[in-house]
Amino acid sequence: MPGPGTDNLITVLGASGLLGTAVSRQLASRPGRLRLVGRRPVTVPEQPVADVEELTLDLTRPGAVAEAVAGSDAVVHLVAHTGGPGTWRVADGDTLAERVNLGLVHDVLDAVRAGRTAPQPALLFAGSVSQAARMPATGAGDTPPDQPPTAYDRHKLAAERAIEAATAEGIVRGSTLRLSTLYSQGTDSTDLDRGVVSSMMRRAFAGEPLTLWNGGRAKRDFLGVDDAAAAFTAALDGLDAVSGRHWDIGTGERTSVAELFTYIAETVARHTGKPQVAVEETDPAEYAMPTDEIDFVLTESGFRQATGWRAQVPLSEGLDGLAAAVAHQLPGAARQLPGTGNRV
Repeated sequence: MPGPGTDNLITVLGASGLLGTAVSRQLASRPGRLRLVGRRPVTVPEQPVADVEELTLDLTRPGAVAEAVAGSDAVVHLVAHTGGPGTWRVADGDTLAERVNLGLVHDVLDAVRAGRTAPQPALLFAGSVSQAARMPATGAGDTPPDQPPTAYDRHKLAAERAIEAATAEGIVRGSTLRLSTLYSQGTDSTDLDRGVVSSMMRRAFAGEPLTLWNGGRAKRDFLGVDDAAAAFTAALDGLDAVSGRHWDIGTGERTSVAELFTYIAETVARHTGKPQVAVEETDPAEYAMPTDEIDFVLTESGFRQATGWRAQVPLSEGLDGLAAAVAHQLPGAARQLPGTGNRV
C-alpha cells in the first residue's frame, strides 16, 4: 500500500481545505507521487519530498472526478460542502450539498468501476463522529435509530455505506475516518481563518467577548488538524487493518464549549498581556439546530490498536500554537469579525 519509497500515486480530493492542506503537507514529506486536487489553488510545502502534481478543478463538473482520480493507487476523499453560517450546517433539500457530500463519492466509485484508475485502489473518506448523533427520545416522531438528524450527517453516512458496499464487492479497499471536531493548530498560515476555534481566537485578539449558546454545555472532542492528518497517513500505511469499516478518530478528551471559549480567552490573554475577554451567553441564532446541545465525544474505536496512531497534541498546546500564529500574523490589533455563536 502507498508508503515511503513507493511509486504509487496518492490523490487528495479537497486538498485546499483545512484538513486537505494538513494531509497534503504530511504526504508531501514522504517519497512517492502525490496529486493534490482542489477547487481553489492548493498549498504545496517548499521542497517537497514527493513528486507533486497540482490540479484546480470543480469536481461537480461532469467527468472531473474521473480526470482527478485517473491512475490513482489511493484516493483520500476530503471534499465536503457546508452551508449557512456554520461549519457543517446543511439545509434539508440542499441539492448542491448532496451532490458534493454524497454524489462525488459515487463518482469516484463509478470511475473505478469504469477502469479509469488502478485496480482496487484504496479509498479513505473523511466522515464525522456526528454521523452517530441521535436526538434524545421525545416520544412519537423520534428520529429513526439509523438516521442522523442533520442533512450533512445523512449525506456522510450514505457515502460511508456506499464505500463499505464497494469494498465488499472488491471495487475499492475503503475506509471512513469519522473525525472529531477539527481545529487549526497554527501550522500553516492559510489555516488561521478556518473553523470556530480560529474565529473565536481572532475575536479574543480583537478584545471582543466570546458568545455562546445554551450555556455552552455541549461537550466536544477537539482534534488538532495535524493529528487528524496523521490519522490518514496511518490508515494508508495500515490499509489491510482498516479497510472495510469505519473508525472514530479523536483524542477522547471531553471539553464543553464553555470550557473551550474560556481556554481561548485565557490563552489570548497570556499572549497579549491584556485582561482576558469575557465569555457571554447569547440567544441561539436562527440557524441553530437541536444537535448543538448534543455531546460529540470519541469513544474507544480500536483505531489505535489497528494502526498505532494516537493524537499527540493536547488542546491546551494546540490552542497555544494557534494563538502564537495569529499573534505573529496580526502583530497589532486583530481585525474585527462578525458575531458568532458556539457553532461546533
